[in-house]
Amino acid sequence: MRDDVYRYNEERWEALVEADALFTRPMLDLDADRARAYLGLERLGLPGDLAGRRVLCLAGGGGQQSAAFALLGADVTVFDISSGQLGRDRSAAEHHGVEVRTVQGDMRDLSALGDSSFDLVWHPYSLTFVPDSRIVFREVARVVDAGGHYYVMCANPFFAGLTHHAWNGEGYTLGHPYTDEAVTSYPDQDWVYDREAGRSIGEPREYRQTLSRIVNSLTREGFLLTFLSEVRSDRPGLEPGSWEHFTSVAPPWLEFVWRYRPGVLGG
Repeated sequence: MRDDVYRYNEERWEALVEADALFTRPMLDLDADRARAYLGLERLGLPGDLAGRRVLCLAGGGGQQSAAFALLGADVTVFDISSGQLGRDRSAAEHHGVEVRTVQGDMRDLSALGDSSFDLVWHPYSLTFVPDSRIVFREVARVVDAGGHYYVMCANPFFAGLTHHAWNGEGYTLGHPYTDEAVTSYPDQDWVYDREAGRSIGEPREYRQTLSRIVNSLTREGFLLTFLSEVRSDRPGLEPGSWEHFTSVAPPWLEFVWRYRPGVLGG
């Protein structure tokens, strides 16, 4: 599925790897205890015993989650659009003395992976990089085993495209229509990568996935919601107009955990 969406995302993530952006840096200081704390499985209500469990890190390359899961004994596959990101996963695995399988591709097409192949699909922030999340959810439903779990972190759709730059002296003003697949784009935060060398990388191109589309689509595929979290800053005295203050007022991310129970609700 090498359409314009695929090509834009692949080119952008290869450029981010070249710039050593925050999300491309492998975690090389992990041990089992740090890996467990980093993943936060207990907080999410996910099984903590990962020995032999089949885990798919979906659109999650970079050598972070894959290394953590492998250190806890999981059988790990990483699926990502960026060859550079997958290279970071292999480097992290070699550093830690563990094994991970890497597969390059688009999250909308998981045909390289077998049916019912995974006990846990771990999907960090990337869902909004494609226009139609329903295609991704159908693919996830095929590759996750019955009784397995799907963790997904995504943009809070109510605030998609809104940043701290929208501060007007009193609040943060919403200006984008609340519709599925509305395109939003905004500059990367300063902490994402170093701009001192005059480096310029294309802005993220994201597509709004409304809450109703996310919930109803996953329910139709046979998933039951077991956990929901609104991720935000929670510190007093933050400066209005700063990123930290913005994220305390408008939680920019959502975390879900779903359990695949086909047939329970007509899935």
